[in-house]
Amino acid sequence: MAETDTGAGADRPRGRAESEDERADRQWAELVQEIRVAQTGVQILFGFLLTVVFTAHFQDLGQTDKNIYLATVVLGSLATGALIGPVSFHRIVSGRRIKPQAVAWASRLTFLGLVLLLATLSAALLLVMRVATHNAFAPWLVAGVVAWYLLCWFVLPFWARWKHTAEDTD
Repeated sequence: MAETDTGAGADRPRGRAESEDERADRQWAELVQEIRVAQTGVQILFGFLLTVVFTAHFQDLGQTDKNIYLATVVLGSLATGALIGPVSFHRIVSGRRIKPQAVAWASRLTFLGLVLLLATLSAALLLVMRVATHNAFAPWLVAGVVAWYLLCWFVLPFWARWKHTAEDTD
């Protein structure tokens, strides 16, 4: 049962009554579920990106668009590595009784993977908009979408964390 505060936020639980190992197990299970969502998306996107170079239209792209493509593929590869990294990390350290530390490192890799996924999606969208529209509006459209990603993925969660927690408990 969670402890409760007796002050102004008396109805808000302060934490869980769980051991460090139970907490690490719960956090690991939550993290794995989160990774599954992001990992699937990045792998599908990366797979499509890898096929672009083999299309006839690719050779007709200007050097700037080819450079954007190459940057996008590298970013997608880095994002894939960061989002798959926690699986490898867990497998290598499994049974060593360092799950809390493994959760912390896996969480960092996942966050890095999300940042790299944001960069990959932004670069891919820029390339598609440049090829599809051939006008100067493309970067502005991409900037708007990036702002939306930043709001949904980072600003709102960090705001909620700041607004609704007194200290970092997770």
